[in-house]
Amino acid sequence: MQEFSPLDGAILIDKPAGPTSHDVVDAIRRKFGIKKVGHCGTLDPNATGLLIIVLGRGTKLSEKLMGDDKVYEGTIKFGETTNSYDCDGEILETKLVPPLTLEQLNEEAAKFIGDLMQTPPMVSAIKVKGVPLYKLARKGIEVVREPRLVHIYNCRFTNYEPPLGQFKVACTKGTYVRSIAHELGQKLGCGAHLAALRRSVSGKFDVANATRLDDVLKLTTAELEKKVIPFLKLAGGGGS
Repeated sequence: MQEFSPLDGAILIDKPAGPTSHDVVDAIRRKFGIKKVGHCGTLDPNATGLLIIVLGRGTKLSEKLMGDDKVYEGTIKFGETTNSYDCDGEILETKLVPPLTLEQLNEEAAKFIGDLMQTPPMVSAIKVKGVPLYKLARKGIEVVREPRLVHIYNCRFTNYEPPLGQFKVACTKGTYVRSIAHELGQKLGCGAHLAALRRSVSGKFDVANATRLDDVLKLTTAELEKKVIPFLKLAGGGGS
């Protein structure tokens, strides 16, 4: 039977706002001197929450883990449209927000449930002819993007204090939550963008069991090993 090292597997990181997912990978690789490190599903720099980091031979399972369903919680700001559909972008338009109730917002949010064809935002990491869309967007270049099929299991608002609405969405991989925020704003006629986003669940893993990035970077290698989810458990081949 193939022998695995204590660092062949994955760790659950609670990513702070600021660094990119790749920044987190680099920080862990440098700190612990692990050659193979990857992540299972990009979080935008301003997004926080669960980031699954695969280590060593655990990187072989990155595609499997990336394909799992996700749950996000966040805040949508109504009345402002941005070019990136989130708070990182430039404000393109400001409009008055009509009187809205939590019930009205949930009626509109429910319309997103089910199969959905989503067009990726121009400010995204998807590549066209090898070039990330966000690099083209910075040059003022807009290209045709192919819509992608995603599935929304649930989408609802939990609180609304104008102009901010707190929401929760469960969806398949590759879903752009900021696109939902943008489209909702368009439907309501006032515009909107994603003000904050936190990933709480990915597959069977919950952010409640994750460790803050700063705390992980203070660990010794021996302490890190205790937090690693072993390869065989990730692969569904046993383990507790």
